[in-house]
Amino acid sequence: MFDAGAHDVIVADSIGAGNPAQITHLFGTLVGRYGAERLAGHFHDTRGLGLALTWAALECGIRTFDSSIGGLGGCPFAPGATGNLATEDLVFMLEESGFETGIDMDGLRAAVAVAEAEVGQSLGGRIMTWYRSQEQRQQAKALSA
Repeated sequence: MFDAGAHDVIVADSIGAGNPAQITHLFGTLVGRYGAERLAGHFHDTRGLGLALTWAALECGIRTFDSSIGGLGGCPFAPGATGNLATEDLVFMLEESGFETGIDMDGLRAAVAVAEAEVGQSLGGRIMTWYRSQEQRQQAKALSA
């Protein structure tokens, strides 16, 4: 792709079948050849490894990733494959690990709520379940006070 004139290349696991060892090997090789600043990752969370794949790429120096609010998306060529890595999971992991994303988590959670209303179903990455449980816990605490 670079030889054909591409400035940046996004390496995608569009069906969510990769594992961290594969990502480390692939990105390690590509970074050594082309540099991390020209590469990005696109991971799906089909088997629950989207964040692990991202972390493997991070360790190779990759700093650009695709994701989608609520994990929306999928792959028409992979029946049963789930959506993209949820932006809220990615942002939470990065921020908790000391990376500055510049993304406001409260605003992101509001965007997930808008997307939920549009598609008529509950969305959100794994972190949204935790946030919801925290809100329920605080509501129950307030009612008992």
